Amino acid sequence: MSGKASLDAGQRPRPAARGIENGLDRRDILLAPRGGIPRQAFDVTTNPTLRSGTSEELMNKIQSLHLACLLTGVLCYPSVWAASADVKTTASTGNAGAASTDGQFDQLVGDFVLGTLALSPTAATGFGYHVHRGASLDDMLDDFSPAGIAASRSLLLDIEARLARLDAASLDAEQRADIDIMRNALGASRLELDEIQSYRHNPTIYVELLGNGLYTPYVLQYAPAQERYRHIINRLNKIPELIRQAEANLQDSPEVWNRVARDENTGNIGLINTTLRDACPTGERMRYDQAAAAAIGALQGFNHWLEDNLAEKTSDWRLGKERYAKKFALVLATGKSPEALLAEAEADLVKVRAEIARLAAPKTVEQALADVARRHATAATFIPSAKQALVAATAFVKSKDLLTLPPNANLEVIETPVFMRGLYSVGGFNPAPALEPKLGAFFWVTPIPGEWPQSRIDSKLREYNDSGVQHLTVHEAMPGHYVQGEYANEIQPRSRRLLRNVFGNGPYIEGWAVYSQQLMAEQGYLGDTPGYRLTLQKQLLRVLANTILDVRLQTLGMTDDQALDLMTKNTYQEMEEATAKLQRAKLSSCQLPTYYAGYKGWLAVREHYQSKRGAAFNLKEFHESGLRQGAVPLPVLDRLLQ
Repeated sequence: MSGKASLDAGQRPRPAARGIENGLDRRDILLAPRGGIPRQAFDVTTNPTLRSGTSEELMNKIQSLHLACLLTGVLCYPSVWAASADVKTTASTGNAGAASTDGQFDQLVGDFVLGTLALSPTAATGFGYHVHRGASLDDMLDDFSPAGIAASRSLLLDIEARLARLDAASLDAEQRADIDIMRNALGASRLELDEIQSYRHNPTIYVELLGNGLYTPYVLQYAPAQERYRHIINRLNKIPELIRQAEANLQDSPEVWNRVARDENTGNIGLINTTLRDACPTGERMRYDQAAAAAIGALQGFNHWLEDNLAEKTSDWRLGKERYAKKFALVLATGKSPEALLAEAEADLVKVRAEIARLAAPKTVEQALADVARRHATAATFIPSAKQALVAATAFVKSKDLLTLPPNANLEVIETPVFMRGLYSVGGFNPAPALEPKLGAFFWVTPIPGEWPQSRIDSKLREYNDSGVQHLTVHEAMPGHYVQGEYANEIQPRSRRLLRNVFGNGPYIEGWAVYSQQLMAEQGYLGDTPGYRLTLQKQLLRVLANTILDVRLQTLGMTDDQALDLMTKNTYQEMEEATAKLQRAKLSSCQLPTYYAGYKGWLAVREHYQSKRGAAFNLKEFHESGLRQGAVPLPVLDRLLQ
């Protein structure tokens, strides 16, 4: 999952983090920009035990989370949005006539995206949007009060009305693609606001929003440290009010959502108490300590409230068939139903199992995978091994000239932020801000906790062995999410770049990352490493299992035992991995299928592109043409490239 997961339909914009198979479609929140999830990659499963301490290298910019917030159905600061009526660079209220010229169309797109970001300041900071109509968004937190929710509805209605007045015949292909993205995002937002209402049931929304709101200005160097700490302090001062809103809104919650929220909230407390406090400039330390004391008190109280109060009011985490189908259509935008994609995945599962058995022969698959699993790093060298894999993958992409690599030397490999490890238990990617593309992009790798029992450590290392780390790195960084994110940040005009970043299509994003794994293998990467191709087939089995799990768990009553059997017996996952994935599947919906739907979509687009060009087909040209479009739905990409 790309730490940047585009906003999941129906959520507020979270920062876009993509994680191995974890694109947090949980990006289930407000106006549904990506995420997604939340761009979420491989298999970022949930880690039931979060450490309360924070690492100084943590990275955020979890745009996915912010996106989720945007989509949550709760935008923030209604007065900020309402005040922006006549400003070209911010949200403006409606044009009476049809937006028939390019300038008018760009204005509509800009009003939608910037209006959404203005109502979700935590997401806005992650995307590089700092000031809206003279108001500093970096000093604010999202508003989940009745007024904030009403502001979300107001923006939604305004943009829907203006879209309805468009003269479709006057739009070119790129503009029609933008309209498709906006309509999907608006539909997801309406579904969230009217039916799903995550802000009434999911406490992790508030916890992750707070963590991102504090961590983003800490790690993203958009201003001098002293100025960024003033933003952090102002946000700390607003935490007690946000906690009051959360307690007023939350009516019930599934046990797993409540438990993960408490774990992640403990990570937030550690972030405030240790990481942020230790790095605070001397001149701001007194103000920081005062704000931190009140914030920590509110967060500790929230954990007690979750455990003692909300825990008594449990609910089901399943969306159910009807709501799932609605969300699936808006988030994936492939034109396929959940039932159709499930049937394809289960048929392909049989084929990939046959292929992995062929590669393993004369050994059994279990024996061959066990041999591969023995070659792994230690807990101490796990993160350094990912850095080494990045160097090797980058050199290979250059040597094969698979595409032109991004000019920015802005990628860092760092530890996953503690407060996000519940979702990104293995790794993820967080792209550079769309409006400040020169700033940092982060490949997160989640350290293995030293307090784990040795059996659990060994299980994690067997799953993410040397070949597994190579696939993780290809998927998250090279040429996966990082490269895709850098191309997306070059799109013009700016309004289009923002739209396709903030509300980017999950299958496009996650599909590119899985396609990258296939591409590297077919081009011969680590061809002399016996486990690399075998591990690719195992990864594809996991991708297939993701789709099967999501559809069957959310709509067909699949049990925990059936889910674990699918993962451990049919797709050869370690129990540690399978248990964490099951938890993740209960935390999100319509995100896990993005890997398979996107992988198949990219392969289909390439086949059509190659068929049309015949002998003139050039692989590098195809990759660059597809990436320059940004994260549009894959059927739309197919049309644009024809």
